[in-house]
Amino acid sequence: MELSRRAITAAALTALALGGTVAATSPASAATTAPAAAAYNGACGTGYQVIGSTPVGNSGKVFLTWNESTGKNCAVTIRNTPGAKIHMGVELTIVTGHETTPVSDTGQYTSYAGPVYLNGRGHCIEWYGVIGTATGGDTGHCG
Repeated sequence: MELSRRAITAAALTALALGGTVAATSPASAATTAPAAAAYNGACGTGYQVIGSTPVGNSGKVFLTWNESTGKNCAVTIRNTPGAKIHMGVELTIVTGHETTPVSDTGQYTSYAGPVYLNGRGHCIEWYGVIGTATGGDTGHCG
């Protein structure tokens, strides 16, 4: 009788352990089906605060930041999920009535492009990001 009780107890503990494993892994599986949204990674440095962001297709976001003490804007394009190197880019331009030269960073990156900096005090800024074939950008934030 003692052997039978041990066998039943062992079987019950095994079933409980397996049930706990299934329950513990199910939420993780569900969580990995939806990609995480890109979050600002602090690449611009200290003193920069996010003042805008724009989706880059479904692949990530381009973030615009501002440093009040220096009067500079900074932008960085960040993928939702880092992975193999892919074409990425980020660009900042001063919006004026005449032609300006944008600052940009493009290349093959695994997680983000940039940062790029531009003196934005007294100007409106245009920012733009690329991840693969997806693009996104916006204009505004006059400093």
